[in-house]
Amino acid sequence: MTSESHRHLDEAMDAPTGQPTRADVLLDEAERFLLPLARLLIANGVGYPQLAARLKGVFLDAARYELAMAGGRQTDSALSLLSGVHRKDIRAAKAAEESGFGQNGKSLSLAAEVFTRWLHDPAFRGVDGKPLELPRSGPAPSFESLVASISTDFHARSMLDELLRLGVVTLQGEVVIPSANGFVPREGFRELAFYFGENLRDHIAAAATNLRAAEGGAQPVFLEQSVFADGLSEASTEALGELARTLWRTAFDRMVTEAGRHCDEDTATAANRRMRFGVYYYAEPTTPKEDES
Repeated sequence: MTSESHRHLDEAMDAPTGQPTRADVLLDEAERFLLPLARLLIANGVGYPQLAARLKGVFLDAARYELAMAGGRQTDSALSLLSGVHRKDIRAAKAAEESGFGQNGKSLSLAAEVFTRWLHDPAFRGVDGKPLELPRSGPAPSFESLVASISTDFHARSMLDELLRLGVVTLQGEVVIPSANGFVPREGFRELAFYFGENLRDHIAAAATNLRAAEGGAQPVFLEQSVFADGLSEASTEALGELARTLWRTAFDRMVTEAGRHCDEDTATAANRRMRFGVYYYAEPTTPKEDES
């Protein structure tokens, strides 16, 4: 273990007598934000043992990151001490590296990128601002040229098959028609779960980065804000939910336009970072409903 790794462990335990440590505080908050996830997992047949088994790999990945940032050697002993995962489990994890989901994620991300450009690139929109119905092949604007503008690694036919499978386009003869609802995959729980994970991961990463910056006395690194109100009726929360969607559409259109411009302008040597911009809205009763029985 490096002195930096020891420092992280010491800080987690360093607190005045009788006062909660940072570890205590974070565990309390983790318990709160993990509750909705636990409800979702239980509703889909996933219990604590299955999640606990997967968490070993998650903690190992996090420990590897911390050691890499500190310049430490990633030995089994160092990983075990930092993550709390037993060394025999570390050896087992190394022997059984899982693969497959990442490839699915790559395919989905590219499909979303193709569809987003279709909706927002002026080259693929009509004078009314709506996305064009595109011929399958031929010179631009066509579906073939749309796919080529994003990547030449996927054949246009393969991308069309993927979008048809997801249910976000239809094919009429030789014309490809986009869904009016945007890129909302209807086919397959796995696709929906992928974006669920992508969005929550980056939201938590932004908040966690800001919290670590605050520990060192620095300003927040990323935008991560929300508006909260209570004492509202159900009708009011529905109205505010519609407002949130309207505000998101305006922000979404502007961000897609600017992100596309920057992607086109950035050089290959500078194009080594990614970003995600999102928004959420949630409403629920603040008190349980009375038993009507």
